[in-house]
Amino acid sequence: MALTWNESYLGRVRTSIGDADTLLFVGARGVILDDQNRLLLIQRSDNHRWAIPAGAMELDESMEECAIREVWEETGLRATALTPFAFYSSYTYTNDWGHTYQQILMSFRIHTWEGELQRQTEESVDAGFFPLDALPGPKSPIIGETLADLAEFERTGRMVLK
Repeated sequence: MALTWNESYLGRVRTSIGDADTLLFVGARGVILDDQNRLLLIQRSDNHRWAIPAGAMELDESMEECAIREVWEETGLRATALTPFAFYSSYTYTNDWGHTYQQILMSFRIHTWEGELQRQTEESVDAGFFPLDALPGPKSPIIGETLADLAEFERTGRMVLK
């Protein structure tokens, strides 16, 4: 069962220190492209933007485990083979609720998975595979950068570090 925001590590920390301070956000995202090179996106339940499945790490969890859990919670698919391709540590952003975070995040390419896609979960109101030239909107601003970083990794074989 997925944790609620208030039960999550990051939710508990945010509640304890309030809204004013910048927090470190440690997490992972999982990029799934199907055999037709369509990208899996979820429509988030909180802001209704289309996004790559992602989220914050919990205590005692690795970044890889975080990517697997977040993809499962948001799509019903369980990643069975994945490769890290990008590591981000210098981005600071403020979300729709005025909370500021510095991201420490790893992106994973998920090669294989099992299960059936759930279009609605506690964290998403829709999900699907979309052609790269026809992604739905409104969409998360990081999708383009993440796909460019994946292409760079596939071209060079070197992890992208930002």
